[in-house]
Amino acid sequence: MIDFTQPTPVLLSEERQITETRRELVLNMGPQHPSTHGVLRVRLTLEGETVVACDPVIGYLHRGVEKLGESHRYAQFVPWTDRTDYVAAPSNNLGYVLAVEKLCGIEAPERAQYWRMIMAELARIASHLVWLGTHALDIGALSVSLYTFRDRELILDIFEKFCGARLTTNMMEIGGFSRKIPPELPEMVRDFCRYFPKAIREYEDLLTENPIWLARTKGVGIVEPEVAINYSLTGACLRGSGVNYDVRKAMPYLLYDRIDFEVPLGTHGDVYDRYLVRVEEMRQSIRIIEQCLDQVPTDGPLMAYESNYVIPPHETVMTTAEDMQRHFIWVIKGFSPPKGEVYQAIEHSKGELGYYIVSDGSPIPYRLRIRSPDFVNLQSLPYMAQGAMLADVVALIGTIDIVLGSVDR
Repeated sequence: MIDFTQPTPVLLSEERQITETRRELVLNMGPQHPSTHGVLRVRLTLEGETVVACDPVIGYLHRGVEKLGESHRYAQFVPWTDRTDYVAAPSNNLGYVLAVEKLCGIEAPERAQYWRMIMAELARIASHLVWLGTHALDIGALSVSLYTFRDRELILDIFEKFCGARLTTNMMEIGGFSRKIPPELPEMVRDFCRYFPKAIREYEDLLTENPIWLARTKGVGIVEPEVAINYSLTGACLRGSGVNYDVRKAMPYLLYDRIDFEVPLGTHGDVYDRYLVRVEEMRQSIRIIEQCLDQVPTDGPLMAYESNYVIPPHETVMTTAEDMQRHFIWVIKGFSPPKGEVYQAIEHSKGELGYYIVSDGSPIPYRLRIRSPDFVNLQSLPYMAQGAMLADVVALIGTIDIVLGSVDR
């Protein structure tokens, strides 16, 4: 029987237990906080306003994208890659398409490869513009976000002209491009390349020497080079610490080995250095795009139609029974790559994006895994936050440049 004469024991929550025993405050930041850039929950243990411990809690946006890839035909999965990192959709398309092509032994025509590079670099700039605008807004610089989103619209106009979509573009295809390049598209890209360097100088005039920006970013969130390597960081989070690693240089794909560009590096590994690295990356992307426009053939095929894994164009006259059977299998079942496994990495705007595919010879991948760079980079947040001020946590989340659709997948 219950003894009602005795006091009822009070069950303390885990947060309350920590507070009671260590006299520290446990604070939940998110998952609805606007500065967490999505549904990220950060569990902070504070002593005054100093962060004693930081525990990022993810999983609020998990949609099982990888398992969806294991239940759809290879070509059907391309639109799902848009929805992982939706601010750089063409880059996600590209990584997956290159992995499938590597599995099947397909090589896209040279003209298509140049246009893939152009679109990937435009996506890199668009992603960095979203990062810079939101990062500055988090720290208190409102005007920068207005300028960056204004200029991003010009890139989205180019995407819309090319494929009809602005955000989730679904523009990359296995084997190249089945759509034609609009005649006015090259000049649209050149106009953007002529305009954008001036816009970058505007951002720098607002931020680079701004005393408030310097106070909020310099010496904050320092990651030493050896620590960055041990955490497997990539992208600006790694190069901001002075480590020279860029997939486009280390493991060239497409035609990057024909392009002359520099890999910007930081010296101190703090929030400010990662800002400088990303700003310079936008300049280098313009440099890459201009070289691609100068080198790309003006005519020629855009799709590797000679491959058995690529559907013939609609205007192709199917004269043999083999042609008709191939077309029927592609439309009804999709193609079946040979058995094997493959990993393909690209230099995404946030770091190394990799796709790992295992094929059992059927039209559907047996296994599909995504190495999303912001998921890996996010593990450095507790290290950077240790000993930082509470207000610095907002800057630290922004400097990693996460998109929760990519983190949770």
